[in-house]
Amino acid sequence: MENKEKIYYERGTEELRTKNIRAHKLVQEFNNCPVEDSKRKEEIIKELFGSVGANPSIEHNFHCDLGYNIHVGDHFYAGYNCTILDMAEVRIGDNCMIGPNVGLYTAGHSIEPKDRNKSGYAIPIKIGNDVWIGGSCVILPGITVGDNSIIAAGSVVTKNVPTNSIVAGNPAKILKNI
Repeated sequence: MENKEKIYYERGTEELRTKNIRAHKLVQEFNNCPVEDSKRKEEIIKELFGSVGANPSIEHNFHCDLGYNIHVGDHFYAGYNCTILDMAEVRIGDNCMIGPNVGLYTAGHSIEPKDRNKSGYAIPIKIGNDVWIGGSCVILPGITVGDNSIIAAGSVVTKNVPTNSIVAGNPAKILKNI
């Protein structure tokens, strides 16, 4: 699996604030959209995300930092309360399903307490094709999840997940190969 670069950012800059407000306005509109208005919901996601494949479906109470760093393939599904902290790029392949209450977190902060709240770093996340992420999972910065893999509900993914694997636990460990 490839080594991923840390992207450093300063919190509180006007540029970051402007980008964050843009995303939050679109997220607010998305989350307040009438349930039956799937056309408008898809339009908002296409405006918010960096790229979107065919037939995206995201349940309400979705949240993200910037939006434009999120790239999803065809037939993407995210359950209720999905949070994607996209200070770095998040790439999700085709036919992926994300259960409810899942967090994908590219962002992190220094372990040194001085000025920890003023800056941060982010490392990209990549999720392959045909991946199923169960409810209440957490995917940490820099993780790559291989094609066809399953992440069992409640797992905390701290290491890359090989293709055709089922992982579970905190920290997530390989249970079996598919």
